[in-house]
Amino acid sequence: MSDQANGGAAGPQLRVLTQYVKDLSFENPNAPNSLGPVDEQPSINLRVDVGVKRLADTDYEVALKIGAEAVVKDKPLFIVEAEYAGLFRLTNISEADLEAVLVVECPRQIFPFARRILADVTRDGGFPPLLIDPIDFVHLYNQRREQMAQQVAEAGKPN
Repeated sequence: MSDQANGGAAGPQLRVLTQYVKDLSFENPNAPNSLGPVDEQPSINLRVDVGVKRLADTDYEVALKIGAEAVVKDKPLFIVEAEYAGLFRLTNISEADLEAVLVVECPRQIFPFARRILADVTRDGGFPPLLIDPIDFVHLYNQRREQMAQQVAEAGKPN
């Protein structure tokens, strides 16, 4: 029996309506010289960001932006950037929980797909696939909230 048949309201729901690549860029600036064996492991600088745009009362676009640059001896091997998005329908989610659902749970849903795209692109560029470790979106969310609180506190101080 459904919740509504029992007289109660439906519980919180998160539905993925669609997913898509918004932007994808791969640079292989030193090919073919960079494609041979390397004597040291490249250092990889990874950037992650989450963007949210409200499209309707219950519909949101959540975009996961991931960029990576692999460098050996100050020379870039590759630079890859992807913006992968999902269109989410959120219903019966309280205002207090909405932000956390949008910047933690929604990116968590689409991350595996963005990760696969980055692995495929780097492999197709002639390198071993870039396999990004799972991202702790809760930690990222808490880190951003602390940064914003600190900026607000600093803005309120007299010069």
